Amino acid sequence: MLTIFAITFPFFALVLCGYLAVRRAILPQVAIPGLNSFILYFALPCMLYRFGASTPIVQLFDVGVFTVYLLSALIMVGVTMASTLSHRIDWNNAAFGALVAAFPNTGFMGVPLLLALLGPGSSGPVIVALMIDMIITSSLCIALSRISSADSQGDRTAMLNALKGMLGNPLPWAIVIGALASGLGLALPKPLIQTIGLLADAASPVALFTIGAMLARSQMNSADVSPVGEYVPIALKKLILHPLLVFCIGHGAIAVGLPLDPFALNVIILVACLPSASNVSLLSERFGANTGRIARIILVSTALSFLTFSTAVLVLT
Repeated sequence: MLTIFAITFPFFALVLCGYLAVRRAILPQVAIPGLNSFILYFALPCMLYRFGASTPIVQLFDVGVFTVYLLSALIMVGVTMASTLSHRIDWNNAAFGALVAAFPNTGFMGVPLLLALLGPGSSGPVIVALMIDMIITSSLCIALSRISSADSQGDRTAMLNALKGMLGNPLPWAIVIGALASGLGLALPKPLIQTIGLLADAASPVALFTIGAMLARSQMNSADVSPVGEYVPIALKKLILHPLLVFCIGHGAIAVGLPLDPFALNVIILVACLPSASNVSLLSERFGANTGRIARIILVSTALSFLTFSTAVLVLT
């Protein structure tokens, strides 16, 4: 267990550093969007391109990983929606609660953490899971969030803006371009590869620090008064129910003959063990949901995941 903590502790320590930097006003809140832009448009795309280009393309089209992870995500969305819809929580807030329960922080935290724990072989399943969450799970929850809205023209505009946002997200494109480079056997010039490498190496520390900064900003600026029962259970669903679903569905799929490598299954179980994705709070704000509630779910899941994730690593590896 101490060996696992020795690997996971620095990642969570960087999150804590970012959190404290904003809480103590060492890092001004106005600097956070700049850090986000650096990660989103420079560092993470380079990291994902490098993974895609160095991963055998067959791993990026793993039917077993795709099926198990997608089915688990859909069940998480359905269960969370069914358990939270009420007179206090409408379709919009229930849908973003479902998204934050089903969408792990794979891009900012999972990619560097799982690479450090499991090695380069983990990159294929991680990328498949990330693509499912960014494209399918997010699109489904955004669509569900529009059900209770009365302004149909506004709905169409919001959905078009969401589609433009997804198409403008550089992370999936970085994976696709990297996969094409892998499949075609293309190699970039050495100076360009070195530049990409420098940016990719910066992704992990800056992303983790920024997660903490974003959590602190959300907590400091939130006027949310949601009762504990409206956010803690969802954080627990994310950390406990989600990985259990992937575990059970994955082993069931192997039992019925679906081609799924046990190592790849362990990778996506650990992906599901990650805390909620921090970018869901940005989406919830864009679509008028209770961002304070979403931020609390992300904060609780991130704080608890240091223990739950480390325990899952101990059990599975």
